[in-house]
Amino acid sequence: MNHSTQSGISAPTSMSALLKAVIAAVKLVTAEEIMPRYLKVAHQRKSDGSLCTEADLAAQSALSKKLQAILNVPVMGEEMTAAEQRALWKAGHDGLWCIDPIDGTSNFVRGLPYFAVSVALLREGKSVLGVVYDPVANEMFAAEHERGAFLNGEKLLGREAVIPLAQALASVDLKRLKKKLVTQLAAHPPYSSQRNFGASALDWCYSAVGRYDMYLHGGQKLWDYAAGALIFLESGGHACCIETDDFAQGDIWQRSVIAARDEKLFEEWKGWIRAQQ
Repeated sequence: MNHSTQSGISAPTSMSALLKAVIAAVKLVTAEEIMPRYLKVAHQRKSDGSLCTEADLAAQSALSKKLQAILNVPVMGEEMTAAEQRALWKAGHDGLWCIDPIDGTSNFVRGLPYFAVSVALLREGKSVLGVVYDPVANEMFAAEHERGAFLNGEKLLGREAVIPLAQALASVDLKRLKKKLVTQLAAHPPYSSQRNFGASALDWCYSAVGRYDMYLHGGQKLWDYAAGALIFLESGGHACCIETDDFAQGDIWQRSVIAARDEKLFEEWKGWIRAQQ
């Protein structure tokens, strides 16, 4: 079955004290460590070729301290080694903060206003709280498991427009997709238009509010989807992996994504993608 979440009628309409505390911490660290360095930060390449800036490192350090003051469990960040991340994953079964201090670092460095701070709290390997903050647009997306999703404190219900696949706007990241699928998407796209701006956490959130109708990604890291996917699913969206219908059963460290807010569109989108494999 596909992994989807709908907020029930009895679901809370306000955020918990824990979620509010995390939101406050994210806003403070962003204001103090990230935005003062926007457009003027020094950067370097990591061993995998991705960018890392002093803003990433300063924000990760500051966030780690503030989050552990809220709930004292291990913190796993993107700017750690793979060995450190896997050790923390094992140590954090009963509680683990998962953070990406700047999702979209390449955009941040070049002055493209599409990046975000992503924080998730996991228990037993599953996200129970997620926050994604876009400081340029001042949009704070947030969610808790079975409590719904929020945008700037208001319950996030998303856009309910139902459109056919041929008229849909899709967010598609081509980098880790199989060559045959990429060729088909380029030569015979089933949708009307596509976008990709390079920040997975925001892609999830934009899908949650209906700015994108559909989403496709060939393989995300844990910190790419831990908060964003929870926000999307708690807003009523539907998601699976390319390989499996249960999104939660995908590879923890490199999880593919097929998603759409509308269930009918989701099934049509999933069917088209899998027919190209």
